[in-house]
Amino acid sequence: MVSLVWKVVVFGILAAGSQGSLPQPRSHRRVSTGRYDLSADLESVEAQSEKGFQEVRRGGERSVQLQRGARKNADIYLRHEGLRDDAATRTNCKNRPIDLVFIIDSSRSVRPVEFKKAKEFLQDMVDSLVIGRDATRVGLVNYASTVKIEFLLNTFFDKSSVKQALGQVEPLASGTMTGMAIRTAMEKAFTKEAGARSASMNIAKVAIIVTDGRPQDKVEEVSATARASGIEMYAVGVDRADMASLKLMASQPHDDHVFYVETYGVIEKLTSKFRETLCGKDDDNGSADIDDNGLGLNDRKDDNKRVSEGNNGLDPCDQGHNCQHICVNSGDSYICKCHPGYILNPDKKTCSRADACTQGHDCQHICVNSRDSYVCQCRTGYVLNTDKKTCARSDPCSQGHDCQHICVNSDASYMCKCEVGYVLNPDKKTCSRSGTCAGEHGCQHICVKADDSFVCKCKTGYVLNPDGKTCIRSDACSQGHDCQHICVNSGSSYVCKCRLGYSLNMDRKTCSRLDACIQGHDCQHICINNGVSYNCKCRVGYILNSDQKTCSQEMRSEISEDACMCEAQIVFQKKVQSAIQELTRKISELSDKVNDIEGAFQH
Repeated sequence: MVSLVWKVVVFGILAAGSQGSLPQPRSHRRVSTGRYDLSADLESVEAQSEKGFQEVRRGGERSVQLQRGARKNADIYLRHEGLRDDAATRTNCKNRPIDLVFIIDSSRSVRPVEFKKAKEFLQDMVDSLVIGRDATRVGLVNYASTVKIEFLLNTFFDKSSVKQALGQVEPLASGTMTGMAIRTAMEKAFTKEAGARSASMNIAKVAIIVTDGRPQDKVEEVSATARASGIEMYAVGVDRADMASLKLMASQPHDDHVFYVETYGVIEKLTSKFRETLCGKDDDNGSADIDDNGLGLNDRKDDNKRVSEGNNGLDPCDQGHNCQHICVNSGDSYICKCHPGYILNPDKKTCSRADACTQGHDCQHICVNSRDSYVCQCRTGYVLNTDKKTCARSDPCSQGHDCQHICVNSDASYMCKCEVGYVLNPDKKTCSRSGTCAGEHGCQHICVKADDSFVCKCKTGYVLNPDGKTCIRSDACSQGHDCQHICVNSGSSYVCKCRLGYSLNMDRKTCSRLDACIQGHDCQHICINNGVSYNCKCRVGYILNSDQKTCSQEMRSEISEDACMCEAQIVFQKKVQSAIQELTRKISELSDKVNDIEGAFQH
């Protein structure tokens, strides 16, 4: 029987020093042991407990050991007396340090209330782990049609910050590009720059994908690459999730890495499963609790795990170990063990997955480890025969296709064809009745449906060729025109012109004979049309000069009429005549210019 004084001291240490999952004693909480009431004793020693615990904390390394031992003995006592909160003991686990990245689907099919449930599921999982720089690190990749890294492995190093960040994530909506999300996680989240630790530290890399749909891109190859790089892949499917795709993404064996639930409302069912996977099974059904400071609170009931009295009541596994998976107390020391499906390496510390394939197999193509055995798979383009060992070339059409009419195998894929009387549409899958505009009609410009057939037509300015399908630019003049003389094509129309010696009238269609004199001439006196040209003449009293353009006064009649006129009069008369000729010439030039202007307006 533990004395009352020891019980009170234990409670004092817990009240002052516990920062983990142990409940804090409160003075108003009256706890009955069935023998006497502890509440008064707890109230009387509360202040002394605080002072005593501070002294223990200042005691250096020995103080830490005493603190661990005191906490362990307190935990044993609380369990024995029925005062320990079982829910609290299940909150955390002593998992091995891992680099953990969640890959969460937030596509349009995930409703807001469902996305909230998914985040709560991840928060519950984080609650089970020891989060820290030297413990488990957590990152988050959010995806839909696009991929967003919400936070990296080196962003947060405490549990509350990780849970708060998870709670603030918003859905991206739209499609489901799962393959792109896996590639992003592999290439950007599991890198040294992002906080992933080096392979030499032997810290597992784990990715957990949560999705409710079928991937819209290819996941098989990128998932295989991720697994080959050392990432252990878990796939969680909800509701409409495609089981085949989940298996393509997850690591082997699928029984340990592929999970499915009916709705997001019951996804919390998987929390305990992942706790068991990441933390290891509690064979004694007790707790494997670790607080946020990494101090062990494990009360092992198994004889091999019982607290060693010869080690000052301390558990060697709690004092620090380098087991990759499970540490088992063996008196004053410990031994390492591995999770199911793994074997202990020669260093007696690290674990490797048991590889049945390397022990010998009879698979024709690919051997895949499955727990303590193996299964055979075939390369792309082949299917596994009924003997589950050999492979035969696959018939893609028989595996499912989307051809409307006929599926034709083409190596590892297929192509679609149509029945007689139909043509394949541009989508290369559906068919349309031949002879309709929906099919391959061959019209260069316009296809016009006509009952079960069609006719081709051309755009404006073009005419249909004799083949009934192609078009050439139309000859507007040959289609009919109303030009009096000449029709000239102009794009999709025409213009009228006149023959030589004629000019186009104002209606732009008819022609009139040209007046050469109106078009411009160089006659000094009179211009006379003669068809396509003109002649010059002189007024009465003048004669045409040899240039056939200018005119001169006839002098003979003047002398004959007045032979006796004096010389002075004759001179004066010539001057007057010369002035009149010059004036006439200028008037003629002015008239020519007026005619030129009028002719320009007519054209």
